[in-house]
Amino acid sequence: MRTPDSTTAAAILPLVGGPANVLTVAHCMTRLRLGLRDRGLVDEDALRALPAVLGVVADDDSYQIVLGPGTVARVTPEFEALLTPTAERLALRGAELKADRTRRNATPLKLLLRRVADIFVPLIPALIGCGVIAGLNGLLVNLGVLTGVTPALAAIAGGFMALIAVFVGYNTAKEFGGTPILGGAVAAVVVYAGVAKVTVFGMTLAPGQGGVLGALAAALLGTRVEKWCRRWVPRSLDVLVTPTLTVLLTGLVTLYALMYAAGELSSAIGTAANWLLSTTGAFAGLVLGALFLPLVMLGLHQALIPIHTTLIEQQGYTVLLPVLAMAGAGQVGAALAVYVRLRHDTSLRTTIRSALPAGLLGVGEPLIYGVSLPLGRPFLTACAGGAAGGAFIGFFSMLGDRVGSTAIGPSGWALFPLLSGNRGLGLTAAIYAGGLLTGYAVGFTATYFFGLDRRTRVRPPEPAAA
Repeated sequence: MRTPDSTTAAAILPLVGGPANVLTVAHCMTRLRLGLRDRGLVDEDALRALPAVLGVVADDDSYQIVLGPGTVARVTPEFEALLTPTAERLALRGAELKADRTRRNATPLKLLLRRVADIFVPLIPALIGCGVIAGLNGLLVNLGVLTGVTPALAAIAGGFMALIAVFVGYNTAKEFGGTPILGGAVAAVVVYAGVAKVTVFGMTLAPGQGGVLGALAAALLGTRVEKWCRRWVPRSLDVLVTPTLTVLLTGLVTLYALMYAAGELSSAIGTAANWLLSTTGAFAGLVLGALFLPLVMLGLHQALIPIHTTLIEQQGYTVLLPVLAMAGAGQVGAALAVYVRLRHDTSLRTTIRSALPAGLLGVGEPLIYGVSLPLGRPFLTACAGGAAGGAFIGFFSMLGDRVGSTAIGPSGWALFPLLSGNRGLGLTAAIYAGGLLTGYAVGFTATYFFGLDRRTRVRPPEPAAA
């Protein structure tokens, strides 16, 4: 029986050139990412016209079809099932082509940021789920109800965060060419309770000291040690010696150096974030809110995930995400202004109606690539809206009212279940809502009056009657 997701997949496949043109298939939180043999075979206009497609993006690495969160995870396996039996061979060829393009076109910084993002992005679903449960548990505790259930909810929500270092180590080794389980093994040292019995230079270590940054560093070092062992250890001894040396040498360096250094860096990140918003909150919020849309456009926003994760580990929530989420509010306001001003452009208004629900939930790519960026000025006025919303939340941070998120991933209205702060959930939610409304209002106003030139606003002449 055909489902809406299988129907969408079947509709997309011929429009991207058919099975023979598809080399690789992958997906992120919102996009179906395809490696194509020949992009000239893509019927982009027909693709954009599909009801489920919110937009398309083409970069050096892949052809990306924006389907939105949740939808993309269901459509991708349906799409893969439609490919020919040679899909595995084509996937390997596509991976080779992708690596070749990456070597030729990517700068070292962009390549590093993408690899760091690839380590943390797979963890986002668990962060979201545990964050929502943690928020629900906090609400129940504050209300003083279901007291017999709240300890169980706390355990469920905290289990993943207690062991997140292991998952970071596993993904790091996998991303950088090591054995994933060895990466997880050396990262597990960071969170092992027994480190409390280890004294380093007169100081007793604490379980979790260094957090995800320590795990990241340990797994990177472990991968280097493993590769060195593979080159020098005889094959007959490799299965015994290489894992032992990798875990032993990396574990010792982790205990006697990396945990302390990463712990200091993690503390510095937390201190800097708190200082930034409590001391220069309005200005910091303005700058962060204004710059986040360009980061999303370039795909570099994923590089902030380690910082968010460090803050969540350390403080229970990240104070940066609610500020950055204001960029999406500015984008929504700008799109609404375009919708009101360009009454004659039915195609663009249809795009806005399709993309707006995702935008309200913090998924900005459809509105960025389908509305504001192609028009030019609305992208800048959307950034102005984000700056205003960020300044609003930053201003309250200066007053001592911190607004944070217990997980990363969602933003917009979807962030409400994840909100946390230091002054109670009601005030925290009110400040965040005020920031959203400010972003909407400024994004709308700036776009309505300054975001569209006269030629864009004027209705095209009606064709002469025959």
